[in-house]
Amino acid sequence: MTSAEHQGLSVAVDQNEFLAEGARTVDAIVTVEATDALAVAAPPQDRVEILIIDTSGSMGSADKFGGARRATLAALDVMPDGTRFAIVEGTDKAQVVYPRVGASAYASHAERVNARHALDRLAPHGGTAIGTWLGLSRLIAQQHPGAMVHAILLTDGKNEHETPERLAAEIRLSTGVFTCDCRGVGADWEPNELRAIASALHGTVDIVKTADGLAQDFRAMMENSMEKTIPELTLRMWTPVGTKIVFVKQVAPFIEDLTGRRTEVNPQVGEYPLGAWGAEDRDYHVQLELEPAAPDREKLAARVSVLAEGEVLGQGLVKACWTTDTDKSAVISRRVAHYTGQAELAQTVQEGLTARKQGDLATATAKLQRAYHLATESGNENTAKLLLSVVDVVDDRTGTIRLRNKVDPVDEMALDVRSTKTARVRKEP
Repeated sequence: MTSAEHQGLSVAVDQNEFLAEGARTVDAIVTVEATDALAVAAPPQDRVEILIIDTSGSMGSADKFGGARRATLAALDVMPDGTRFAIVEGTDKAQVVYPRVGASAYASHAERVNARHALDRLAPHGGTAIGTWLGLSRLIAQQHPGAMVHAILLTDGKNEHETPERLAAEIRLSTGVFTCDCRGVGADWEPNELRAIASALHGTVDIVKTADGLAQDFRAMMENSMEKTIPELTLRMWTPVGTKIVFVKQVAPFIEDLTGRRTEVNPQVGEYPLGAWGAEDRDYHVQLELEPAAPDREKLAARVSVLAEGEVLGQGLVKACWTTDTDKSAVISRRVAHYTGQAELAQTVQEGLTARKQGDLATATAKLQRAYHLATESGNENTAKLLLSVVDVVDDRTGTIRLRNKVDPVDEMALDVRSTKTARVRKEP
């Protein structure tokens, strides 16, 4: 593994740089780590928190509206005084319910009391138009140029009162304006809708099974937002003429394909936005195709840099060296192999669940059995446990499973939504 560190940020590249004669594909895992020193040294930023709460008619059941209200107050309680905030009510329309005047309020004891009273006046009614909620939140964000704006979006339903095209357009317009963590409560919302929002807006998506779990989740999301003090990091990829970038994917802590987010600097240089950071580390899988060279000749396949506000903070090199020594070229990097398996695991889970919904039980069984094998082999205990809510293990020795006849829809959605969360590479014994 090669690494470089500068100003509290390190970039490490893990790969087997030896390729068989004539081979074209290079794989590497790039680990980016921002330290406490970098997070603390980041210039103070104005911060705005937007709490987008579904108040449609369906929220009136199973204490979901009461849970949403308690969760909003819990998030406000852990928000440091002086942080700007706004609360958006989402139905088939969207309106700011607090503050009544101005784009946002400054968090304080008095403002929290006033926000509580504003929430007390709300009642579930109307439908669901999530794109409209994003549009209003974007207008709030644009009233605070230069600020770090983060939103939490909660819903219990599908986007039934506007077209998919409208939602897609609002997501596109909101990209780069604010970040957004999305939560669905219960089992009647659409994972792909919230996944699309969270993916584009550098957030997370998850399911909260019952209303009584919302307050703890909102509190954790708000605390996590406050820890992100670096507004934006950028991954820059330089590749030599003739080299093709097949993909750039975040593979830990969860899978996110960044390939389509490339901004072209010039034909050999592209940049990929990484969103806001705190003191944390993330892993990226880079795959390249390049023209083979003669045996024993080394090429620089890519230069990977991480930037903040245009300044390079860390850099790593992806190399390729062709060899006729099969002992060298046959070695697969443990980290590359692990994350390739984690990506296959996520895809296989989703394909298995889709087949199950379509009634193709043979395909569903085969896919979910493969997923269970991948999860247990790689140490992804969370996904393995979630799989056991939809399948039964018939034979531990062979890993044979069968589909359960009765599955709680919430458990099935949890497996779908959390399938992209990855397990880190196990340490060598």
